[in-house]
Amino acid sequence: MRIKKFVIGMIGTNCYVVSNENTKECFIVDPAVCDKNVISYIETEGLSLKAILLTHGHFDHILAAEAIRDRYQIPIYACQKEEKTLQDPKINLTAYHMDSYTLKADVYLTDLQVVELAGFSVQMIETPGHTVGSCCYYLKDEGMLFSGDTVFCGSVGRTDFPEGSTADR
Repeated sequence: MRIKKFVIGMIGTNCYVVSNENTKECFIVDPAVCDKNVISYIETEGLSLKAILLTHGHFDHILAAEAIRDRYQIPIYACQKEEKTLQDPKINLTAYHMDSYTLKADVYLTDLQVVELAGFSVQMIETPGHTVGSCCYYLKDEGMLFSGDTVFCGSVGRTDFPEGSTADR
């Protein structure tokens, strides 16, 4: 497994390209913007992008998902409970920061569901609080967790946005 981190977008979102060094297949986590460095990395490394994983539906994690899906003809995965966030500009916060934007994932996962992506078993774990459908993606065999805005260094993600909940955290 190889993980390449990119800090992208207006808020400096962590976006990850996770690749299988044996098969050259990969997936991307939280593509905030369609960053030329991310695309260049995928293409320069000869990677075959298989999926997009969203940890939640706020604008700073989703804005490039549709463009990347269309470019590579791959599915977008998100937590089933995040559907409303993705489709409501006031909840995904695009209504306050730019033109309103909505997104529909291709695959909505349920808590603890496991999918096979790029040769890895990826388990979606619901971690509500930051949003109703915030989630983490756990690769048990690799000992890796992608937490989005659920966990920050020394703290947890904000819960004061629409539909966030400290009690659910």
